[in-house]
Amino acid sequence: MTGAGFDVDDLVKRAWQARDAAYAPYSRFRVGAALATDVGVFTGANVENAAYPTGVCAERVAGGTAVAAGARRFLAVAVVAGTVEPITPCGQCRQFLREFGRDMAVVAEAPDGTRREWLLAHLLPESFGPEVLEEAPPDAG
Repeated sequence: MTGAGFDVDDLVKRAWQARDAAYAPYSRFRVGAALATDVGVFTGANVENAAYPTGVCAERVAGGTAVAAGARRFLAVAVVAGTVEPITPCGQCRQFLREFGRDMAVVAEAPDGTRREWLLAHLLPESFGPEVLEEAPPDAG
């Protein structure tokens, strides 16, 4: 599959490369992500912390880097981990990605090459996004 401005095989390859840099000394669950945007491709790896809630997922690392570089539209994300089946972004990452591309492609691959693809809108149906705030009337209170 090749989309506008991205090549899925290349995204998956970059995600596997990013996974090598993951910092996961506690869970040993290393994840890599590659994100195609309106200004290029950005990668990220998960970063754990001894205080578990302060860790950050690979998808949000890639997304934050993309936004810092000026990206405002996400086209596709590839997510990889050492799991038997391909994994999807967690709920928090789905909402984060939704801000920049409700109809973006989500591709996941397992180490054996098994690959699955979705639209983010299908993984996060009836989601809350920026257009909701744009449509909301001013608070009269």
